[in-house]
Amino acid sequence: MELNIINTKGEATGKKAKLNDDVFAITPNDHAIYLDVKQIQANGRQGTHQVKERGEFAGSTKKLKRQKGTGGARSGSIKNPTYGNGRAHGPRPRDYNFKLNIKLKRLARRSALSQKALENRITVIENFTFEAPKTKQCIELLKNLNLENKKIVLVLGTNDKNVILSARNMERFTIAQAQDLNTLDILNCAQLILSENSIPVIETVLS
Repeated sequence: MELNIINTKGEATGKKAKLNDDVFAITPNDHAIYLDVKQIQANGRQGTHQVKERGEFAGSTKKLKRQKGTGGARSGSIKNPTYGNGRAHGPRPRDYNFKLNIKLKRLARRSALSQKALENRITVIENFTFEAPKTKQCIELLKNLNLENKKIVLVLGTNDKNVILSARNMERFTIAQAQDLNTLDILNCAQLILSENSIPVIETVLS
């Protein structure tokens, strides 16, 4: 498939980007996408949650009252969770990470890219840079592309510090490196902008 390449002013350059059909035009595999996004989100969890259980509270274990004859329920230690001291079966520190086959992860990324292409949510922009880090330049870029007030992911083929620093204060504008692009990045935006030099990197990683 081919997409028109535009410049930073939103104007057509007359050039076309040829996208590999094996990466950008496959039948999306929803289950692969689900598993990959689940892993990304699981691996991002700290897993440091913890509450005190009855054995971690200070207090007497003496039986509070006799077993029978009081007309009420049986009562044991004051540290029982029913008295507010400790939580039964509460969360404990754990590792949420799990592994996925690398081929499945590549399939998920190819599926997500193909889904974006089907929805016409991929824009290809010619290679550019900024002379200095200025957020104003990124805002101007989005205005020229008619993408302001939308959630955008810009994929760069190289580590351009001026562009990255210009976008770091913007709430809905994210910069991603082509070799690090993941399924969640692709799905979690209204429009995916690919710089011209990012396409061969993506195709090499996902081929």
